[in-house]
Amino acid sequence: MNFWEKITGNDMTKEVKAFESRAQKLPADYQAAWKEIGTNVWQYSDFTGRNLMPILDGVLGLLEQSAADGQNVKEVLGDDINGFCSALVGAEGAKSVRDKWREQLNHNIAKKIGK
Repeated sequence: MNFWEKITGNDMTKEVKAFESRAQKLPADYQAAWKEIGTNVWQYSDFTGRNLMPILDGVLGLLEQSAADGQNVKEVLGDDINGFCSALVGAEGAKSVRDKWREQLNHNIAKKIGK
């Protein structure tokens, strides 16, 4: 990836388009789950969202494999997709900008009070 693509975000746009074209090949219930995952997981992104690209790629691979195996989407993800997303990004260590700011604020306050 060159500097210009990284600055403009074109690299991520290409990657997201590739994800969407892969998701279009999934069955309808898997596509609905993918859209719901997409809306829930972006709240955990850092400033650019690049930290989520490997996570989204892994989830889409899981969906593709389970669809090929003939599994029901509920068997794979469960009933709580929001919980699935938070557990997934928590396990991957993805932190949102808000989490980073919270840590920085806590660190600064601890420094000021002498801990």
